Amino acid sequence: MREYFRSLNPRLPRSVLILQAGGLLNAVGNGIVMPFLFIYLHNERGFSLALAGLVVAFLGMVGLAAGPVAGAAVDRIGARRSLTISLAFMALGYGGLALVHEPWHAFAVSVLAGIGNAGFWPGQSSLLAGLTEGQAGERHAAYAMQRVVMNLGIGVGGLIGGVVAGFSFELLFLLDAVSFLAFMVVLQLVPDPALPAHEEAAGGYRAVFRDKAFVGFVLLNVVFVTAGIAQLMQSLPVFAKNEASVTEGQIGVIFFANTLLIVLAQLPVAKLLEGRRRMKALAFMALLWAASWLLVGVAGWGLETGAAAIAFGFAVVVFAVGETLQGPVWGPLVADLSPPRLRGRYMALSTGSWGVGLVIGPAAAGAILSWRPLALWPLAAAVLVAAGGAALALERVIPERLRVSPVRSPAAAAEPAAGIAARPSG
Repeated sequence: MREYFRSLNPRLPRSVLILQAGGLLNAVGNGIVMPFLFIYLHNERGFSLALAGLVVAFLGMVGLAAGPVAGAAVDRIGARRSLTISLAFMALGYGGLALVHEPWHAFAVSVLAGIGNAGFWPGQSSLLAGLTEGQAGERHAAYAMQRVVMNLGIGVGGLIGGVVAGFSFELLFLLDAVSFLAFMVVLQLVPDPALPAHEEAAGGYRAVFRDKAFVGFVLLNVVFVTAGIAQLMQSLPVFAKNEASVTEGQIGVIFFANTLLIVLAQLPVAKLLEGRRRMKALAFMALLWAASWLLVGVAGWGLETGAAAIAFGFAVVVFAVGETLQGPVWGPLVADLSPPRLRGRYMALSTGSWGVGLVIGPAAAGAILSWRPLALWPLAAAVLVAAGGAALALERVIPERLRVSPVRSPAAAAEPAAGIAARPSG
């Protein structure tokens, strides 16, 4: 047992651990704000529900529009510098929300926040991929740790935000801005992997779109996010409250259970996936998510209040197990498929697939919920089962050497990453 727990220690190099520490600060800031932005705009600033929703949607659309430019910037000026610029935009944008009093104020600062969002994940993911270049097993562990850090930070941030919102909504956004600034400081301790010698522009996005395996993978993720993640984040809370009379406090506990399971299980699951087929893991994830939504549908049909909350809680825990399968597969495979000279562009399109899913998912769910609330969950489950089958079919076009998650040897785990050439600062 002692050896097993010792084997779960990812033993990542110092540069990766520093980057993850900065990511934790950022995730705490996101968790502080995420549950309260809609409430702030409507309850505190007097925006109508429709207008508040439009502001939130506009922020997401700016991120989608700016994503390709952000990806190209990562390839041209480097991941660390790009990430630093994105954090500055996010600090100005989200911090500026504290000063919003008129709708045009909200749209103006949403432009800044959206641009920052567009560059954040391509920059951070490219930097993490660069720091683990040539270390396949290490990359697998690093992306699993990133999922742990993200969920832990959002969970802690949500608890902090719940306390702070009781006496000052404006302070929420200022604390979020401080988290971005703190990450900028931490980034200066992380080496910036060297850019490939003047070949990064070769082909541009045309070369990315010619990669059939990657394009198929990105389109598949749009489906997974639309039918899975988007329904968890947006549809489940309103369905639980309106159809099963679950209280806001119970909804908070339900989502904390989801976060806690990911934090506890992610590293053991990542270890379990070593040496196993990546697309088979995603197909199993889709089945778990489909089972979760069927349980939600049954609970919403036959249960109320406390009993429904328990059933929903069990469903999101099952869903979280699926999320732990996604974490060690998605990021490392995108990084492995992307050539270093185009990595920023690959990461930008990967990030964009999440954004598209988070736009399509709530829009489709809203229409279905207003028509037949109980129909949403079996429909989403059916889509996920089909997507799981598509994942297995896609495996045929993925290079054979990338179809299996790498096994990290104990010797490699004990050594720092080799071959990382740092760019000079300035």
